[in-house]
Amino acid sequence: MTVYDTAVETLAGEPTTLREYADGPLLVVNVASKCGLTPQYAGLQQLHESYGPRGLHVLGFPCNQFMGQEPGTPEEIQQFCSTNYEVTFPLFAKIDVNGPHRHPLYAELTPVPDAQGNAGDVQWNFEKFLVAPDGTVTRFRPRTEPSAPEVVDAIEAALAG
Repeated sequence: MTVYDTAVETLAGEPTTLREYADGPLLVVNVASKCGLTPQYAGLQQLHESYGPRGLHVLGFPCNQFMGQEPGTPEEIQQFCSTNYEVTFPLFAKIDVNGPHRHPLYAELTPVPDAQGNAGDVQWNFEKFLVAPDGTVTRFRPRTEPSAPEVVDAIEAALAG
């Protein structure tokens, strides 16, 4: 199985897979609206606007596992994201990224180590996984801003790929 075959639900509750995004790299991010890192939504939206036309797909997966920082309903999440950050990239149904109910997508992603060689559980909201079209995954920890040079360089490499 690849991440593209993983069953997911849209924020509206409709079943789908990530297959429709298989034409370019994916930036998979667990997001939350009441977190100190929530302003990263702006950077993610900027990546979507800058690199989306070249094939990058920014995909947000709300998660309430970190101090209950995403308590909202799907409608509240959508409203918050569009009102506060003008988010236009796809958001999906709330999921668990760690623990016994970890979503299969994150079961595929979390074994990938970060730049320091550490794999395993997602540390916090806004952890980023860049999935290149060839299946290579690059992991960026939560405090790494979407605009950080290492993220941008990895996106450029995945797009050139």
